[in-house]
Amino acid sequence: MATELATRVLHSLNDASELPLASGEAFPDVEPTVLKGALDSLQSREMLIYETIDREEPVLTEEAEGIVKDGSHEAKVYEAVCAAMDGIKISELPRIVGGTTAKVGQGKAFKEGWIKKDGDRLLKKAASIKDTTRDQLQLIKTKQTMPEPALLAELKKRKLITIQKRISFKINKGAKFALEVVKEETDLTAEMIASGAWKDKGFKPYNFAALGAHTPSGALHPLNKVRSEFRNIFFEMGFTEMPTNRFVESGFWNFDTLFVPQQHPARDLQDTFYISDPAVADKPRDDETGEFLAEYWENVREVHQEGKFASLGYRYPWKEEESLRLVLRTHTTAISANMLHKLAKNPRPARYFSIDRVFRNETVDATHLAEFHQVEGVIADYNLTLGDLIGFMQEFFRKMGVHQLRFKPAYNPYTEPSMEIFGYHEGLGKWVEIGNSGMFRPEMLESMGLPKDMRVHGWGLSLERPTMIRYKVNNIRELVGHKVDLGFVESNAAVRLDRD
Repeated sequence: MATELATRVLHSLNDASELPLASGEAFPDVEPTVLKGALDSLQSREMLIYETIDREEPVLTEEAEGIVKDGSHEAKVYEAVCAAMDGIKISELPRIVGGTTAKVGQGKAFKEGWIKKDGDRLLKKAASIKDTTRDQLQLIKTKQTMPEPALLAELKKRKLITIQKRISFKINKGAKFALEVVKEETDLTAEMIASGAWKDKGFKPYNFAALGAHTPSGALHPLNKVRSEFRNIFFEMGFTEMPTNRFVESGFWNFDTLFVPQQHPARDLQDTFYISDPAVADKPRDDETGEFLAEYWENVREVHQEGKFASLGYRYPWKEEESLRLVLRTHTTAISANMLHKLAKNPRPARYFSIDRVFRNETVDATHLAEFHQVEGVIADYNLTLGDLIGFMQEFFRKMGVHQLRFKPAYNPYTEPSMEIFGYHEGLGKWVEIGNSGMFRPEMLESMGLPKDMRVHGWGLSLERPTMIRYKVNNIRELVGHKVDLGFVESNAAVRLDRD
């Protein structure tokens, strides 16, 4: 079909009495897109040249086609009035000419001065009329010409025409014009060279302006891009990355070591995912020796039940079976507790961080998911203060490009004092909580064996919310989950957090 069309174009050019050849007249039965394909092929062989002409043309609507055939609404009203000897009652007009014609044509006929009103009747006023609307539409249909702007606007307002884009071509002969399309070779082969056949072959020229084929490839998710940037910031600030390969934790590490009472709402089924098989864990053991951490276990029990290390405790019967229940970790602070316990063997200033998934039985909305990533950091040193924590948070978030921060007093079972951290989200147009922080309680640290004068800053933030701020995503479900647009993942460049 393509070859037949190309041959037809060449013969039309050869037989034309006048050039350039207008495609609309020469090939009225061929779609412009199909014709363009044939023209491109012939132009690449320099057999012809062509120019594309884009123009807008008025096209009659179905109503307008009816007017061309039977006359305008106003002309029909006038004819109906003329046909009656003593005029027509206004209430009778819809029955005679139809509801639409009566509604549209009556007003137009009054405006043109063709009819007049006498009481409840319509009477003839003009001796004769010229159906201008019908003539205008007939001209548009026949000549496909664009009327004057004012008339065009009126006809469009009356929904009698629409504007369509028409593509046509002016075609002329090229430098290598011929009536036969000779196949051009695309590759120079060893056989052609050996036989000398290449001398008689025509070769297709290289198109150096052509775009290469798109090569499908993998792409890092925006969360991973921001995660990499966070890791670099932590490493720049002297942090060591904590191991985060335990998604399942016991209640002891996830709650009890963090001074979260066993009756706390965070430990309810509606907030935490519990494991059913197996349902319980072994008692906590040393990761290196495998020995039961009896002293630490007992310290945690006493801090909760009776109070210890100058703490009154919660004064409730602490249950061992509750402490051993297995849960999907609700925060990576469980890992921080484990690392601080190891630090107690050799107390010294240290900085740890982790970035990984946590799980909470949350109601899903624009800013919450049941599974998300937490960025966690702890700083252990002697004689730290709350002012040190605020200063560090400002510096840390400044490196992330977040300058608008607010701190709000908060309550956490394992930190005192505690602060929520808010950042301004320009996409949502409001302040959103991006982190939680505080100083770990003395009874939590001393239970591990850390010195009394050692203080620990701790903070956590979700990875999703800073990513939403940087990529201007308003709904977290468009960042993680089944609603994610893969084009969004592939097209976004690696984030570069604004650093000062």
